[in-house]
Amino acid sequence: MRPEILFPLFADATTLPGVGPKTAPLFEKLGVTKVGDAVFLPPTGVVDRRVQPSVQGILEGTMLCVKASVVSHHPPRRPGAPYRITVNDGTLDFMLVFFRPTPEWLNRILPVGEARYLCGKIEHYDGIAQMPHPEVFDPATEDAPDGFAPIYPATAGLGQKVIAKAVRAALGTVPKLPEWQDAAWLAKKGWPPWNAAVAALHAPDGPMTLEADDPGRERLAYDELLSHQLALALIRAKRKRSKGRVSVGDGRLRKRVLDSLPFALTGAQERAIAVIAKDMETPERMLRLLQGDVGAGKTLVAFMAMLIAVEAGGQAALMAPTEILARQHHAGLGRLAEAAGVRLAILTGKDKAATKRETLAALASGEIDVVVGTHALFQKTVEFRDLRMAVVDEQHRFGVDQRNELADKGRGADILVMSATPIPRTLALASYGDMDVSVLDEKPPGRQPIDTRMVSLSRYDDIIENLRKALDKGARAYWICPLVEESDTLDVAAAEDRTRVLRHAFGEDRVVMAHGRQAPGEKDASMEAFRTGAAQVLVATTVVEVGVDVPEATIMVIEHAERFGLAQLHQLRGRVGRGAARSSCVLLYQGPLGDTARERLGVLRETEDGFRIAEEDLRLRGAGDLLGVKQAGLPRMRLADLEVHGDLMEVARDDARLILNRDEDLATERGQALRVLLYLMERDESVRYLKSA
Repeated sequence: MRPEILFPLFADATTLPGVGPKTAPLFEKLGVTKVGDAVFLPPTGVVDRRVQPSVQGILEGTMLCVKASVVSHHPPRRPGAPYRITVNDGTLDFMLVFFRPTPEWLNRILPVGEARYLCGKIEHYDGIAQMPHPEVFDPATEDAPDGFAPIYPATAGLGQKVIAKAVRAALGTVPKLPEWQDAAWLAKKGWPPWNAAVAALHAPDGPMTLEADDPGRERLAYDELLSHQLALALIRAKRKRSKGRVSVGDGRLRKRVLDSLPFALTGAQERAIAVIAKDMETPERMLRLLQGDVGAGKTLVAFMAMLIAVEAGGQAALMAPTEILARQHHAGLGRLAEAAGVRLAILTGKDKAATKRETLAALASGEIDVVVGTHALFQKTVEFRDLRMAVVDEQHRFGVDQRNELADKGRGADILVMSATPIPRTLALASYGDMDVSVLDEKPPGRQPIDTRMVSLSRYDDIIENLRKALDKGARAYWICPLVEESDTLDVAAAEDRTRVLRHAFGEDRVVMAHGRQAPGEKDASMEAFRTGAAQVLVATTVVEVGVDVPEATIMVIEHAERFGLAQLHQLRGRVGRGAARSSCVLLYQGPLGDTARERLGVLRETEDGFRIAEEDLRLRGAGDLLGVKQAGLPRMRLADLEVHGDLMEVARDDARLILNRDEDLATERGQALRVLLYLMERDESVRYLKSA
């Protein structure tokens, strides 16, 4: 049960002044639905409210407050024109400008002959200073503006005064909470108590107060990170307590596969397989993230894990987010399954009824050892004789519930999650902190570097001619476009239009197209034609970003590369360089490039290290914009900035583990305070994992 001390913060936001039937939906856009949401609404800026003597000499764009008398009103003479009011600050006449106001309201708040405090941004029009839509304070009923005031996130229809009034009222409900942070840690960091930090958040004494390293702001960010890591640690502890299955393989099937391979495993692959085997030998359920760069060999490691389950007498399943990816996994694993002598099947939502019935019956009887499929795998009709290993590919496309639904088809089945997108360590801790992690940071031997070049679209004809020469020598190439159809608003090449142009240049039979809006059969046919070499050029959208494996393809052209994210470009480039032949990647860009776009493309030219690229992408774009991150279960952080507070995330993880090692049920005085923190940060579910909750 939520502690009673927190009840005021969980009251509906409509209990705050200014939050009524009309404004509540606007506050909701700011994430404010409860009183506590207003408490944690961080200001985005600071305005200097110290009253200035005059607007004379003030620079364009400066925010300031001034006392002025209302001289005259000038209603608009034509519809749509602004309403202007002349005021005088004792030194200079200037204009107040309002668009589409109610004249009665303006006459009420700015009556002629009376003085008002006015706060706003100074602009100049025809040499005259003006202040559009200022905040107005009546000296007879309101205090004069003073000091610094926070500026809150804006949304149409909500003024700063309304938001600030609601926040002030919310702060008045804040209870004195017990201290959950270690006293020595607070002293070392110079952080204030929680209540003082919250108050300071909304009472800045200058712009520096809003900086991420301000002591109060940093303390609140750490509270948020600690609550998140503590919640993950509790989930992890519960999983450790839950019964799993002991799966010990004899190695015979894995040996057959290794003997059939034309190459040796990398050291990283061998280490990952060994630690997975050790996990499976314990009576606790495995939950492990297998993270690897493009071409690092994750699928082979996952198959070895599945073979351990089969060697132990059980079954294994691999779930992929799309039918294309599932069928590619099935085709790729077919050769390995044949070498091992295990029975492999596929199950998707588009299978014919008779085929599906046969597959379901074979799974239930145990005739099938390993099954590859889509979401169809966790439907109620799917039953396994003895599912011991569930592998989930491209985890960010699935929810945690879906992952567990598949695993629950077995009794304590182990779970292995694969991510083809290298994730910065900070984001991995935020999104996958409840998992053990194995990283494949080596590429198989024989892989050559990919020659990556930036080329302006102004040299399009040269690219076409060079590509023609390569095709005549038998090369295969991807051509990636950002859109499917032509757009009236974006001047970017569309896949359909580019396909027509390339077919005209190279010949109808040489060029096929694949994108997400095609019928599955049509898309599969294009992919198959490219895979077999019947077609030499595949024009596509980012549908080929993951899972397409055509080792013979050696050329990647990415049109309007400046419009793609860095991690996404890295994934696309990873479709080539998968064979022994030297490969190239052409980043076609539309100039002139902005600084960030140029830096992003420059990083791609410099390195093929997916983990370094992911870190740079985080730095350049931010956590919320990284490809797939929003789907990956990234927690909602209101005050912590994962790019800035990454070092604190590491500390929070260690702190959370230490806390539970010393006080696994959060029963001590600090433990009880930490329970309050978990409820405050809406981690209610994790509290239920405590034995005495």
